[in-house]
Amino acid sequence: MTNNDILRRLRYALDISNPAMVEIFKLSGCSIEQPTLLKFLKKEDEDDYIECSNPLMTFFLDGLITKNRGRREPAGGQVAKPDTNLTNNTILKKLRIALDFKEEDMIAVMKLADIVISKSELSALFRNKGHKNYKECGDQFLRNFLKGLTIRLRNTDPIED
Repeated sequence: MTNNDILRRLRYALDISNPAMVEIFKLSGCSIEQPTLLKFLKKEDEDDYIECSNPLMTFFLDGLITKNRGRREPAGGQVAKPDTNLTNNTILKKLRIALDFKEEDMIAVMKLADIVISKSELSALFRNKGHKNYKECGDQFLRNFLKGLTIRLRNTDPIED
């Protein structure tokens, strides 16, 4: 699943307008113009498609957290840098923070996508990579989470790409 797919699905699930998306990027310190954003939202086979890089996706997710939860100052006065090694686990974790979801919320969203997951299976996705119980979040799991999120927030099945 590409960052562009995730961006499109999040935009639809959260019902975010183009100007609001530009503002979300700005909240994390990334200035993106609306014409550039529209190129990120295009599908790979369309003209003018631009790939959304990991740092840009991180800026968007961090901006979403700031928009929904408020600005958080980095510890020790450090400047937060965008994550260049963005994984599905990191994306899921940032979405969980931005949406202020607890375990029960995550499980309920997955159930809406017809996926049954236990608390221990869910917590394995949020562990550090070196932990013995760490589980990698696959594209299909993230896709189902976004589908369940769309059903929960828009009360409708997502439009398939």
